[in-house]
Amino acid sequence: MKIADQVVRTGPTLSFGPDDLKGLSDTTHNDALVIRALIANYDVAHIFVDSGSSVNVLFQETINQMDLGEYKVEPVVTSLFGFTGHAIRPTGLINLPLTLGKDHTSKTRIVSFIIVDAPSAYNVILGRPAMTIFMAVASALYQKFKFPVGNEIGEVQGDQKISQKCYIGEVRIEQKAVKINHDDQPGPIGREQINLLEDDTPPTTEEECEEILICPPTGSVKIARTLEAPLKEQLIQCLMENKDAFAWSVSDLLGVRREVMEHKLNFIRDYHPIIQKKRHFGPEKDAVI
Repeated sequence: MKIADQVVRTGPTLSFGPDDLKGLSDTTHNDALVIRALIANYDVAHIFVDSGSSVNVLFQETINQMDLGEYKVEPVVTSLFGFTGHAIRPTGLINLPLTLGKDHTSKTRIVSFIIVDAPSAYNVILGRPAMTIFMAVASALYQKFKFPVGNEIGEVQGDQKISQKCYIGEVRIEQKAVKINHDDQPGPIGREQINLLEDDTPPTTEEECEEILICPPTGSVKIARTLEAPLKEQLIQCLMENKDAFAWSVSDLLGVRREVMEHKLNFIRDYHPIIQKKRHFGPEKDAVI
């Protein structure tokens, strides 16, 4: 049995009750759990406890205010994807001591943080990895973060006012992030432009298209009739130059090399195939099928 598993099975019961609601300004709130803790001996506020996050995040702006020269930053090659769907490339990974609680019910563990250089109303995001290391249970309703310390229970109280301020700050940051950059000058896609592919422009209908023959006798594609002449000419020229990229017939599909990708059916060779009984879904559905 692992040590962590033994503690969970034999340690104190982590629970929340009416006494944990004392001191809350509003017990019907929807506030996130925001706490403060010691990270590498720095008193860090605005720590968002997010059980939906698969990583612990430490923002670059926070690191810039800390002297972490003795701690090594390791490279990270995997991108992060937030709830907005856009990718963020981390600048590194760092392992730092995190202390939760006070006095004899405090607890310190080494936690891995992904470093992200992006604007945020929070300094740190504690995700599921940190909660697992501390064997902790978080409750946004009770605004508390509880964890076992021997046979006792350590806890950290959330701050509703700070949580509300952080939420407002985060909303403002996201509003700035989804603004479309109307500058005509070409440039890299930044946070201001991440919503460009999610506009409300309706798709082009069949009637609004015209057929262009780019590979006689049958190789044709459809483009919008409403395209301006210069853009239309450029598009047709591009299609002509890259007509070999299209598969005009089944014979044009050369397949994929087995060393690149191969599909395998797991079945028992001693068993014989069985034809299932034909099922009917009704005249209308059968006609569609």
